[in-house]
Amino acid sequence: MNTRSVGAARIVFSVVVMLSALMSAPMSVSIFAAELTPPKAGKPQILPLKDVKPGMQAIAWTTFSGTTPEAVPVEIIGIAENAMGPRQHVIIGKMGGKAQRTGVAGGMSGSPVYYEGKLIGAIALRMSQFSPDAICGITPIESMLEIQDMDASRPLDARTPDKAKRVSVGPGMDNAYPNDFVSGGGAQFVPIDTPLVFSGYSAETLNSYASQFREMGITMVQGGASSSIMSAKPAAGWEHALNPGEPVGAVLVSGDMAGAIMGTVTYNDGKRILAFGHPMLNLGAVNIPMAKNEIVTVLASANQPNKMGNSTEIVGALRQDRHTGIMGELGAEAPFIPVHIKVRAHGEMDTLVKEKDLNFNIFVNEKWTPFLMANTLTNSLQQMNLYADEMTYRMTGEVEMVDTPNIHLSSMFAPGDIPVPMPNVLAGWWGDKFARLFSNPIGMPKLKSVNAVVDLLPARRIATIENAWTPTLDVEAGAEIPVKVFLRPYRGERMERTLTVKIPAGMPKGEHRIQFSDADTLDRSLDGASQNNRTLDVPGMVSVLNQERANNRLYVALVQNRSTYFVDDKTLPNLPSSIANVMQTERVSGRSLQSAPDSTQIQQSIAFDQVVSGSYSLRIHVK
Repeated sequence: MNTRSVGAARIVFSVVVMLSALMSAPMSVSIFAAELTPPKAGKPQILPLKDVKPGMQAIAWTTFSGTTPEAVPVEIIGIAENAMGPRQHVIIGKMGGKAQRTGVAGGMSGSPVYYEGKLIGAIALRMSQFSPDAICGITPIESMLEIQDMDASRPLDARTPDKAKRVSVGPGMDNAYPNDFVSGGGAQFVPIDTPLVFSGYSAETLNSYASQFREMGITMVQGGASSSIMSAKPAAGWEHALNPGEPVGAVLVSGDMAGAIMGTVTYNDGKRILAFGHPMLNLGAVNIPMAKNEIVTVLASANQPNKMGNSTEIVGALRQDRHTGIMGELGAEAPFIPVHIKVRAHGEMDTLVKEKDLNFNIFVNEKWTPFLMANTLTNSLQQMNLYADEMTYRMTGEVEMVDTPNIHLSSMFAPGDIPVPMPNVLAGWWGDKFARLFSNPIGMPKLKSVNAVVDLLPARRIATIENAWTPTLDVEAGAEIPVKVFLRPYRGERMERTLTVKIPAGMPKGEHRIQFSDADTLDRSLDGASQNNRTLDVPGMVSVLNQERANNRLYVALVQNRSTYFVDDKTLPNLPSSIANVMQTERVSGRSLQSAPDSTQIQQSIAFDQVVSGSYSLRIHVK
């Protein structure tokens, strides 16, 4: 047995001994003889951990309905030393009152615990998943007060969507989830579930992303979360908001669809609040809109009890998300990104049948913003009554930027052989654009707004490039030659397009190609540098995104047997080798000059109201 297993066994043994000694003891309710008043903002007296003793009859404050917290008796059972890490002690308590029915529910995280008016800490942990008793773990307030404003570090185990995947943890433990308890079974303390309350989301969308949320330790709850919040500016009266014991929300999405993480306030000194008593997403320094909440009900369950509530109005911003809790600043403002999506459903002959406008906001974070952009788009599309399997999606979007040109995006997606719903495919493409924008290592992008239009078109609209024809393959430099290109649609007659290709006057003699291709083929041949470059700043990535081609166009390009070089967001075709050698020698560290064996020059493109796929080349000889 390794050291970690021995330590865990000792903790489990000590907890079991304390529970067996005190589990049957009746909960004293004499402290409730007098009328109790919910705590108010202001620096409270602290009861140090060293003074906490078994048998103390304490009071926790949490909200079961509305916004007013209620008193819950808590009997202190003992202290589990080093339960959550070195010098991370946990106070063990047994909750009475309403908590005996609800259990230690998601959303209770942060409920303050007092003894004789002195703050002990925050309810933050629960004992295993199916414990019949409301046994809780209390994070000492001293540990929470260690959270500092100036700490800008980022924890390695931050819960972000890009990490939501199964991992290998060693021999015999392959494919375990990151949150699996690997030191043995039995009694154990785990953080209370963090409920992420959604409104305006379909069950299909939530199911699509359920595994990612679950692997991040987030419990999804459907309810009404921040649906009326459209501004990040703190509402009037924020000075009197979020007293200890009241519910607090971290607003990730708000508006026509919404999502907010819910917990309880532990401490409020008039300007700064502390809550949860455990990490929310463990993101470190954050800037998330912070809202007041109201509780609709507490869903009691032996498996997964949770509070259901609504975020009502913004009153500040969360600044820290750390191991022992979250810290927020009342009256502060955290930015939202306004998003407007127009979804238009078309019938036969492209007649407009139905139109829906959706407006919502997304909080700013380099890992979470792209993920939320994707799942909100999925949700926008799956809520149309005309949603069907054999449907093509045409999307155009514009990202309004601060201090850089706007980003213009365009694409079409039609169902194929892959067993993935098209809304998810389109959302993946959309989210990837934001992931690339936010992942640049130079600086955070500043987005002013995001606007998109999605047209739902009947039938599968795909056209595959079959072949091309020209009267002669022997051409002269400077000449213009007629060309016909043929495409085969998914169903229907073969399509033909006639065009003229100009052979540049300076094109060298020899064998070359006229390439007819889709956007993917062309992007692979032209954008090798941007995909591998790790030094692009925000303007550079904006430039790269704007250069990417739409997949509902057929591209005609001349391909020469001469190298193309790539640096940053620039493509340099036909670069003389002498200049390339100089650039390679003088390159800045980490910004290597990359090359491709051919030089591809786009001549023109032809628009189709279909997804164009495939490629075809005509080999020509320049005399």
